[in-house]
Amino acid sequence: MTNEAGGRYDGGRFRRCGASGLSLPPVSLGLWQNFGDEDSTETGRAIIRLAFDRGVTHVDLANNYGPPPGAAEAAFGRIMATDLKPFRDEMVIATKAGYRMWPGPYGDGGSRKYLLSSLDASLRRLQLDYVDIFYHHRPDPATPLAETAGALAQAVRSGRALYVGISNYPAPLAVEMADLLQALGAPCIIHQGRYSLLDRGADDGLLDRLEPAGIGFAAFSPLAQGLLTDKYRQPATPPDARMARSTTLPPERLTPAVRALLDALAAVAQRRGQSLAQLALLWVLRRPAVTTAVIGARTTAQLNELLDAATAAPLSDDECQSIRAACADLDHRRTNT
Repeated sequence: MTNEAGGRYDGGRFRRCGASGLSLPPVSLGLWQNFGDEDSTETGRAIIRLAFDRGVTHVDLANNYGPPPGAAEAAFGRIMATDLKPFRDEMVIATKAGYRMWPGPYGDGGSRKYLLSSLDASLRRLQLDYVDIFYHHRPDPATPLAETAGALAQAVRSGRALYVGISNYPAPLAVEMADLLQALGAPCIIHQGRYSLLDRGADDGLLDRLEPAGIGFAAFSPLAQGLLTDKYRQPATPPDARMARSTTLPPERLTPAVRALLDALAAVAQRRGQSLAQLALLWVLRRPAVTTAVIGARTTAQLNELLDAATAAPLSDDECQSIRAACADLDHRRTNT
């Protein structure tokens, strides 16, 4: 890594984020997993450096990522200070607040007190003066939406964030929040939501409402926490797989219906000369409304595999039809079990 771009922008297919002037790479690096206190510091450093060298300029965090909460921000802050500080202006760094971060009534939700206190703490851990995007991580029915919007707008006015976004909001509430933020002079430029071949809820109206409102979409868990990979087609789950070492992916999700879908998708991927994970990522990126897909990686090999998918030929109409048929079969099996 040098002061020169070194080819990391060669062939870059950056996508404009909604109606804003900000562009994001089609694949972004998320630190939800693999950057806690028990994870390898050197492996994390290698993953972040490789991602940036390959044009992944957007890093996605949250105050509660770890474990423990705050660990991922602190780890990234150290790497930022030692490795990436000269490149700060080439990077888009995002964080979020909304889930429980500390004890008591002010430790989660959407209040002004919690959001702005959390942002200050995030900046200290990240060793930064500002973040590029600050998200409200989830709706909080106990706090007026106008108060949450006002706190996000204050983050922009104070210079602690350049842009704001929301995450995990249902479509009607997302549009309502966007209207509030627009009136406050801090437009919502992005919504982050779960989206994959195993969770296609964003196709049921959310993406169609975000696009005309000028809001981009960041898809998280595009591989369903790794379930949409070839490792789960094996007779036995590998011991290093997330399902074998983490409670975030319980074994009961790997049903016979899901196994059948994985096999059908793998057949499409093999005809393209790709892995199942690469196909799943391309499927998420097929819609113009999707600004970026936020991926996690436990090794540099996994990261390279997924980044290679971003430059592959788009899915053909026939391939999309085969994928839709496989998903319809999964839906049918779920309905009848």
